Amino acid sequence: MEIASTNPLRVGLRQERVISPQCLVIFGASGDLTHRKLIPALFELFKQRRLPSEFAVLGCARRPWDDNKFRQEMSKPLKDKIKKNPQEWKEFITRLFYEPVNLEHPKDVVKLGKRLEEIDRIKATHANRTFYLSVSPKFYANGCKALTDAGLLKDPKRSRVVIEKPFGRDYISAQSLNRIVQNCALESQIFRIDHYLGKETVQNILVLRFANTIFEPIWNRNYISNIQITSAETVGVEDRAGYYESSGALRDMVQNHLTQMLAITAMEPPGHFDPEAIRNEKAKVIQAAHLANELEPWKCCVRGQYSKGGSSSNPLLGYRDEIGVNPNSTTETYVAMKLFINNWRWQGVPFYIRTGKRLAKRTSEVVLTFREAPVHLFDAAGGAPTSNQLILRIQPNEGAEFKFDVKSPGSGMRSRPVEMEFSYDESFGEPSDEGYVRLLADAMLGDPTLFTRSDEVEAAWRLYTPLLEMIEDSPWQLPTYPYESRTWGPSEADELLAKDQLLWRRP
Repeated sequence: MEIASTNPLRVGLRQERVISPQCLVIFGASGDLTHRKLIPALFELFKQRRLPSEFAVLGCARRPWDDNKFRQEMSKPLKDKIKKNPQEWKEFITRLFYEPVNLEHPKDVVKLGKRLEEIDRIKATHANRTFYLSVSPKFYANGCKALTDAGLLKDPKRSRVVIEKPFGRDYISAQSLNRIVQNCALESQIFRIDHYLGKETVQNILVLRFANTIFEPIWNRNYISNIQITSAETVGVEDRAGYYESSGALRDMVQNHLTQMLAITAMEPPGHFDPEAIRNEKAKVIQAAHLANELEPWKCCVRGQYSKGGSSSNPLLGYRDEIGVNPNSTTETYVAMKLFINNWRWQGVPFYIRTGKRLAKRTSEVVLTFREAPVHLFDAAGGAPTSNQLILRIQPNEGAEFKFDVKSPGSGMRSRPVEMEFSYDESFGEPSDEGYVRLLADAMLGDPTLFTRSDEVEAAWRLYTPLLEMIEDSPWQLPTYPYESRTWGPSEADELLAKDQLLWRRP
């Protein structure tokens, strides 16, 4: 079964707000994120005519490039799109500028201010500036200080700062970084970005729940038996081994992406659709969350590390064989854990979250499993009756499915599970935007709805502090179990759910 869009219009479905004249300043502009995500996202916004005509991008990095070199470098990953949209790219590229800047050199940042004034005159950007820190986390604090010292953040209505993850390494460092950043700018100027929140399906959880009366009354412990949140990747660490060795899956994915998905799935209805009202409810969820066994956290968490796998024609390296990885590394590339949320709505409902690299399939999803019917009146065609499930697909093929039982064909009264499916691409006639497209637009609009607030960040780090401390102080209690590449993780993760007579969903 498929759900068709009730709106017959396939064009003009977007309801966009108008971005003010703007200069987006990207620090770390020579890095991977800029050419792989940020510039393509900005070009997409430009093609959709969602950027103002008075717009500019100023790339900043330590490399001694000039405007032309920056434009050449940004063109490389977009060759296919440029071929399809040559005129748009010709217009867009005139908005790209470059200034060599070392954030640790105050003179460079002062010089940057003068370059921005020049761009203001050329492109009429009205001194509205969004500073994007796409740099190593160790530069976040000094970067904000340098911008403040140069007077570039003094006007809260015209300037804001976007900070990439990870925001801190633990609860203490996140608190410290928050204090520094908030001394440099108002909280309303600070946009801590999590690209998962830019995905349409994550945002659609709010609409699905709060705009449809059939869901909200059953979105609680009375009807839902458990919730699984999964983010699986088929790739390994690739060229991020240096970062990943000091991070691991717990810091890289669980503390931010999966915890934000948890918060949106479990939050209470906000009083009204307002950025702070939504962020208030998200913060309450994270603050109420706790490990299923806080006294013995190793009993509710499993860590794994991918080993060799693949086939003879396509062999895959194990994590310890990757370039830049310690041959004796205990860094986890997989995490599965069980959490509870201590509030009226969710008391006693287990939340199972997992993430990993080199798993069997690339997928991100939220699975809500409903309680079984109290009395089974009909025989199931496949054996035991199945529970209803609502599956929210974050990526790929963004959409949702609902699984329920119907009568199986034949003379008997046997039930069989079927699926009702909704796909964004099919229903709206256009693919949903990549996360950075929405988030860059929101940052320039000054809309913080999909960005994490300081109390959310600190609450998330506080939640996982027992695990982080155990990994550092007594790692033997929380070892990394090996799992073969392109499988669904270590068997110990299956045992985590088997204790509750459950199975992980395998898409």
